[in-house]
Amino acid sequence: MLGNGVPDLGQVLDALGASLLRPLTVLPDRATPVSGVLIFEPRAPLPPVRDAILLAVGVGTTGPQAKDVIVAAAAAGYACLVVKSFGEPVTDLAEAAQRSGLVLLAADEAVAWHHLDAMISSALASAVRSAGDPAVGDLFALANAIAGMVGGATVIEDPRRRILAYSTLPGQAIDEGRRQGILGLQVPEGPDYDEQYRALVREGRVCRFAAVPGGLPRLGVAVRAGSEELGSIWVVDDGLDSAAEQALAGVADTVSLHLLAARAAVDAVRLRRAGLLRRLLADPSSVAAVAPQLGLDPELPVAVAAFAIAPSTADDVLAAHAVTRLADLVSLHCEAHYGRHGCALIDGTVYALLPSGAAPDAHRELVADIAQRAHGALRVPVQAGLGSLVPGLRSIASSRADADLVLRALTDRPGDPEPCQVATIDEVWAGATLSALAQTLAASDVPPRRLGPAIRAYDLEHGTTYASTILAYLDANNDVAAASNRLSVHPNTIRYRLSRAEEIFGFDLADPDERLVLWLRLRLGDQLGW
Repeated sequence: MLGNGVPDLGQVLDALGASLLRPLTVLPDRATPVSGVLIFEPRAPLPPVRDAILLAVGVGTTGPQAKDVIVAAAAAGYACLVVKSFGEPVTDLAEAAQRSGLVLLAADEAVAWHHLDAMISSALASAVRSAGDPAVGDLFALANAIAGMVGGATVIEDPRRRILAYSTLPGQAIDEGRRQGILGLQVPEGPDYDEQYRALVREGRVCRFAAVPGGLPRLGVAVRAGSEELGSIWVVDDGLDSAAEQALAGVADTVSLHLLAARAAVDAVRLRRAGLLRRLLADPSSVAAVAPQLGLDPELPVAVAAFAIAPSTADDVLAAHAVTRLADLVSLHCEAHYGRHGCALIDGTVYALLPSGAAPDAHRELVADIAQRAHGALRVPVQAGLGSLVPGLRSIASSRADADLVLRALTDRPGDPEPCQVATIDEVWAGATLSALAQTLAASDVPPRRLGPAIRAYDLEHGTTYASTILAYLDANNDVAAASNRLSVHPNTIRYRLSRAEEIFGFDLADPDERLVLWLRLRLGDQLGW
């Protein structure tokens, strides 16, 4: 630590660990002061905050924007810049940062930016902890320390009211509510408790609560890291005075550090599993090495689910934030149902490994439930695709390809997308097939010419409507009357346009093969950019 209680960058990196932040430039051989952490906002001027850490949310590593941010951050006096590479090269960016005297760090893609912000803030706060504090992460020792300091039996809870730790000092009064909560490690349900939690979050300070029926009064305080709620501390109020309130208020920041450290330990394990799953998805031949580390039988049937934020015109920073939160939600729910086998965020898509052994529809129901919950929590359109069940981990690439095709088919559906779309490969096999064909057509120009683009280009140049007329006719199974109704023109107009199109472009609508290829090129024109 530097003088006056100012932490240095080395302390931050040591506290968070290499699994969260990895240096891309050579670290200075001297202590580097760190004054705080800020999130980059591309639409606003960069505030001059000397010696701060800047989180480059939504900034890639290869475009000109990244180097512009480095120049601006160095000029403003920032200590370092944190980026996520998502597999992009970082050499040029690291060299630019080194020349600017800025430390460049890479954050793991699976860590949400808001989590990283809270963790860095907590690591900075830990620099002023007293030497007598319990070891970070030892929540039960911390609960006992608080109970001794404040003078009442203590519990530490997470935001879902799960009891993470409780004190065990002898002679302190407890009631039936506390006893039941400890037995189940969950606070009992009840309207009285609901109102207490709402008041705790609303007030933002130590609160005194009257006894609920059959219980004792309580002191409570919310635990936060910045604006993020991490949990709460509750102390049985068996005649406590105002000094107890002050003591409880004073330990809230220390508890936030412990809760973040405990969560970081869990996140580090989760990140390791995500890395293993990425390796397995990229190289199924690695199954012999990876499967034991994931706790899976290589021969166990599995399916791959893919989740994504639906394409939109949303702000890139908000979209990046949403997809990392989506990864967190998918990981949490999959772990609760199937154990900790791993979820991975790859190129904006969250992949989850779903082992078999449940009812045939269980995977579909879980994927739909996760997608609905994610849509409700993130308030963005969510898509989810479930690949086919494959006989073992060596065939995982096939299930992943299916899941990717489902997402592409959902994206390519005509009309406005629904806010939450979920499907299996069997449910969208036709659309998935067309999506696969679109990829093939995009990479191949079948001789002698690309009829679809040629017809659309002709329409654009001459103000004609041959493409839409032909597509309507083919969509109507060669029914002129149905096509005329769809386009609201006379049947003879349809016949004339079709005849002229055959003359101009040299195809024959009487030939079934030509009809099929022509329909595919016109039907997939929007997907192919024609």
